[in-house]
Amino acid sequence: MKLAIGIMSGTSLDGIDIVVAKIKGTSITTEIDLVACETLDFKPELLLKIKEVIDIKTSNVQKITSLNFELGDFFAEKVLEVLEKNKINLSEIDFVASHGQTIWHQADATKDFVKSTLQIGEGSVLAERLKTTVVSNFRAADIAAYGNGAPLVSYFDKLFFSKYNKNISLHNLGGISNLTLLVKGNSISFDTGPANMMINYAMKVLFNKDYDCCGSVAKKGKIIQAMYDEVMSLDYFNKPYPKTTGREIFGDNYTQKLIDKYVKSSKEDIITTLSLITIDSIINEYKKLENEFGLIDEIVFSGGGVHNEFIISKIKEGLVKTEISKIEKYGLSSDFKEAIAFIVLGNETLNFLPGNDISSTGAKKRAILGQVNYYFEE
Repeated sequence: MKLAIGIMSGTSLDGIDIVVAKIKGTSITTEIDLVACETLDFKPELLLKIKEVIDIKTSNVQKITSLNFELGDFFAEKVLEVLEKNKINLSEIDFVASHGQTIWHQADATKDFVKSTLQIGEGSVLAERLKTTVVSNFRAADIAAYGNGAPLVSYFDKLFFSKYNKNISLHNLGGISNLTLLVKGNSISFDTGPANMMINYAMKVLFNKDYDCCGSVAKKGKIIQAMYDEVMSLDYFNKPYPKTTGREIFGDNYTQKLIDKYVKSSKEDIITTLSLITIDSIINEYKKLENEFGLIDEIVFSGGGVHNEFIISKIKEGLVKTEISKIEKYGLSSDFKEAIAFIVLGNETLNFLPGNDISSTGAKKRAILGQVNYYFEE
């Protein structure tokens, strides 16, 4: 049995999730027990720096290089806070698995750019500060094997949910919406489009709030049909799976352009429309999957979006024959599933086992994910 830490900082930028868990076994024998979990806010000045470097207009190599090390220090600082709060000794920790903060994810090659990805939060800094082994930079190995580098949590989904004898989908509502469908012994995993990303940005700009609590603002508005049609006509929604997306398509710049274009509409209507884009892009993908694989028995939601009652209720209305549930039903946490998943991936890496699901990422071969930094004590 090992005691491990998982660190997840997602595209929604709503804080960092830190999980402490006991783990034993590997692959299908893996067992994991939650010990502690916390979501901690970014310092305002650090959040501003992240937003600067993920925006091509304000980013530069010096900012990215500096922030890589600064985030490593910040992640370590927050881990120490969680350990102290839960009275866990640092010397007890066997390893840390850190996803890092995504700065850019180039899922498709173009004329000028190859498939590539960059997550920062320097692993060597974490290893030195936390005095333990650190696994980070998980996505690069899958891209090197000609995959999309995402989604990676599908490996965890397949590991822990294949035992249920039904067509079941594990769906994460973070900044981006992604699913893993387990059906007929196979797994299909991809990003359906935005989840909270566009909504959260618009809430900040229009209402000076970080998110639409319980979907209360969306419930008050009505659809702006022209805006809805404009977004839903994007090529991404018609692409076949496997596919992956992020801020490069659905980020702050695009959302701001929409806000500016439809500025004469009510603020509530903008939030409602963005919410319906999230909802319908999810429902549409499931209807395509049902045409291909038959009825989906259950969709298990996790991520911050599960707290948005407007989104969940509308998905229930659109998929009436499918059971809609939350991951708590299976003894896991909606808010910390991804951090837990990266502990599992880190454990596979340290046991020299591959951690990518090639049916989800499109990679040509299995790959051992992540780069390992060891702590050396003289």
